Amino acid sequence: MKTVLFLEDGFYLEGIGFGYPGETIGEVVFNTSMTGYQEILTDPSYRGQIVCMTYPLIGNYGVNSSDRESSKVQVEGFIVKEHSRIESNWRAEGSLESYLETNKVVAIEGVDTRAITRRLREKGSMKGIISTVDFERESLQRKLENFPSIVGRDLVAGVTTKEIYEWEEDLGIRKMEKVKKLPFTVVVIDCGVKFSILRCLKEYVEKVIVVPAHTSLKEILKLKPQGILFSNGPGDPQPVNYVIETAKELIQRLKKKEIRIGVMGICLGHQILGLAFGGKAQKLKFGHHGGNHPVKDLTTGRIDITSQNHNFVIPPQSIPEEGLLQTHINLYDHTPEGSEHKELPIFSVQFHPEAGPGPFDARYIFGKFVDLITALS
Repeated sequence: MKTVLFLEDGFYLEGIGFGYPGETIGEVVFNTSMTGYQEILTDPSYRGQIVCMTYPLIGNYGVNSSDRESSKVQVEGFIVKEHSRIESNWRAEGSLESYLETNKVVAIEGVDTRAITRRLREKGSMKGIISTVDFERESLQRKLENFPSIVGRDLVAGVTTKEIYEWEEDLGIRKMEKVKKLPFTVVVIDCGVKFSILRCLKEYVEKVIVVPAHTSLKEILKLKPQGILFSNGPGDPQPVNYVIETAKELIQRLKKKEIRIGVMGICLGHQILGLAFGGKAQKLKFGHHGGNHPVKDLTTGRIDITSQNHNFVIPPQSIPEEGLLQTHINLYDHTPEGSEHKELPIFSVQFHPEAGPGPFDARYIFGKFVDLITALS
């Protein structure tokens, strides 16, 4: 099935369609992970984006029901050099192609993913369209021009849970070491939370409660949490005012010592806290998407290879709060990767300590969160 990929700068490639026939538009980004395509496809942080995999062969170990990071596929489209016609793994329950077709995801193969990646690195992330039905460049260009940018859009509203629920599953076979579970309650503000984050938390605490992103601090406090986590999520953090306001209120109550709660942010949650402290969001040229980003802890000198998925950062120099210190940097481009308050029980990281996919170097961050909660108890 003839399929085309067209970028807003006029870049045009013809390939072969697989998955669901049709047309899809999104911001095109590249991911440098060699494995973990199912986790990438189901990561809510990719809502609004078409993902191009730099590794050339994708799909060889199939898909299964336990590697999902959310209840459905979240990407707008998928680009690979070649998708495997054979799935060979004892955990496989189906093929990548049938998985994409079932989830109505338009995908393209047989294109030069190196050329796409190089173009995005040189010109930056841009809108793109994959189509099996329209091959006219002028028509495709008009569609892209009329499609809204990811900047300024609230994508969190489309991925957050609609109801409060308690998470029960721990890491299971993903467990690296045994940790002591403590009798704490952590409330996760769901901006697009990955299942792996919830699994990691469940290893450390008795109760993990997930709430919709628009839940007020008053309602959250009724759940009597010892910890609050602002989760990862998609897109631009600036439009997510309702979560930023919750974070502002939480910070003020901690400053007044009206409550004693440990607070942590991951990825978009890190950005939300930065904005709540008065910072400004900045869009990266082509974002960080992959499982091989070296991050340095400025306090200890430790370097972790981390999983990342974000397009925006909060530059430390834009934050007027003097008590908030930068704790981590990305060694690729020296962008900020973590912060911690000198006086308040708040810290956050831009990278993904749970991985999924990626290395487990940074999982100890969840232990740090529980240590912070323990110190307050």
